[in-house]
Amino acid sequence: MPIKVGDTAPNFTLPAQNGSTISLQNFRGKNVVLYFYPKDDTPGCTAESCAFRDQYEVFKSAGAEVVGVSSDSIESHQRFAAKYNLPFTLLTDKGDQVRKLYGATAAFGLFPGRVTYVIDQQGVVQYVFDSMFNFKGHVEEALKTLQQIAAK
Repeated sequence: MPIKVGDTAPNFTLPAQNGSTISLQNFRGKNVVLYFYPKDDTPGCTAESCAFRDQYEVFKSAGAEVVGVSSDSIESHQRFAAKYNLPFTLLTDKGDQVRKLYGATAAFGLFPGRVTYVIDQQGVVQYVFDSMFNFKGHVEEALKTLQQIAAK
């Protein structure tokens, strides 16, 4: 069952590109933009990740952490982050266990899904954006949602 608005975001622990282990609960007290993407260094995923990079300071100003998740290896994430100067955490979800937990599964039955979740400081999902091809929409919608959270 996919995670939806109003659900408590399930906790998870995954390895990050810097070699550390990250749990969602590490971010309690901050808003989190958790985005699942299919594969490092592919055109769509690069466009999406670079769009998050370009707005990263805006996300930080809104009290949010950006976290990307794919099944790529730590080494692949390291190369991808270095190549495009990505300032945020990329997590390795080997076997797609966390992707399945969130319901961010295969698009068209072929590719891992491209889904972004905005999670508030209490760990509640405030927005879900699911679009395989609207790469920049993931960033725009997440920022809009964070502005709405701040206005409450």
